[in-house]
Amino acid sequence: MALIELRDVTKTYKRDAIEIPVLDRVSIDVPEGEYLGLMGPSGSGKSTLLNLLAGIDRPTRGSIRVGDTETSSLSERALAGWRARNVGFIFQLYNLIPVLTAFENVELPLLLTNLSKTQRRDHVMTALGIVALSDREKHYPRQLSGGQEQRVAIARAIVTDPRLLLADEPTGDLDAKSAGEVLTLLQRLNKEYKKTIVMVTHDPHAAERATRVLHLEKGTLVEQTPAAVGG
Repeated sequence: MALIELRDVTKTYKRDAIEIPVLDRVSIDVPEGEYLGLMGPSGSGKSTLLNLLAGIDRPTRGSIRVGDTETSSLSERALAGWRARNVGFIFQLYNLIPVLTAFENVELPLLLTNLSKTQRRDHVMTALGIVALSDREKHYPRQLSGGQEQRVAIARAIVTDPRLLLADEPTGDLDAKSAGEVLTLLQRLNKEYKKTIVMVTHDPHAAERATRVLHLEKGTLVEQTPAAVGG
């Protein structure tokens, strides 16, 4: 069964009286447990598509269903609650809060839940363990390498055990070695922990790790290629 169904999704932005098309009638099915790569030149609509999947943005036309929820029809409040429970987001620039430790950064999404302090600690340490940074829980972002910062960001994305991980250029700011470690971690989350992942990337080496790759060109899907499984 598809975890994600996009049907004829169109997105246009208005600038004064001008409509700027970003996505044009995009339809995609993403089965549960798939690792999907989205490639395409800058301005092709990749990040917009990711934001629509996350419920950060809404389609101009068309429908988006994730699991049993038609997210495109939810109110802002309902959408925020749904996103907190179901989506983990991984950004290119980590988006860690500099005055918080690695532990506190990972704990942030749990502060919106009803978990006790002890339960939150268990969840955070489990997530830090998965990304192999249990020994860095008291370190601040400035005390970590770029690769370690991104792994903390991944721990924050998985700490609520979301069904869907969305990654926007997750290796775009990393050296080759750190990028490889992050990509291996994402593959492990997909294979061992059965996380459904949608990753936007410019990097063909990153796309190779996905199980399927879609190409966007000027807001439309132009081709589908099977990725090399295993990378």
